[in-house]
Amino acid sequence: MLKVLGRLTSINVRKVVWAADEIGLAYEREDWGLPIRDPNVPEFLALNPNGQVPVVIDDGFVLWESNAVMRYLAERERHDILPHDVRERALVDQWMSWQSTELNPSWAYPVAALLRKYPGYDDAERLRAGIASWNKRMTMVDRQIERSSGFVANGRFSLADIVVALSTHRWVSTAFDKPALPAVMAHYHQMQSRPAGGAYLGATMP
Repeated sequence: MLKVLGRLTSINVRKVVWAADEIGLAYEREDWGLPIRDPNVPEFLALNPNGQVPVVIDDGFVLWESNAVMRYLAERERHDILPHDVRERALVDQWMSWQSTELNPSWAYPVAALLRKYPGYDDAERLRAGIASWNKRMTMVDRQIERSSGFVANGRFSLADIVVALSTHRWVSTAFDKPALPAVMAHYHQMQSRPAGGAYLGATMP
């Protein structure tokens, strides 16, 4: 059986298990990642030398990096959650990559300061800049969802909706002033209403 190594409080683990649930895959999940179980031990580092979750093991095949894992699972099952048309697929890939390289880094300081409340994250100017950057990128998401008939790409549900909805959940869960983004919020509530999505967009999973 497919095995997923990682704690559900990790947004990247939630990407993978939500995708697996949408596809209808059976899997076993094993908690790894601080504060539950330190991955920086030889057993785990032999699977992923980065010491990060998630890692999947599929009949001896080991894969890490959440977006790569999501694509692999969809391709393995030839599921249309990852489009078969090359251009439609490219748009899904575009927004998945953008989430990792642009949206995700924008929230680093605000999440550490306001959600995680880590010591030392008390620079008011860096916090202001981080919030502005995060809101700017969420405004981009709002416009894209509006253009794409309520979804992130191609006017229908895909892996891109999973990564963006989880990012929206983190945005909603972090306390600061936010612009009104009606398309983002409609998309977020739509994703919460999905049987597979609601489990990973709850208040206990920031």
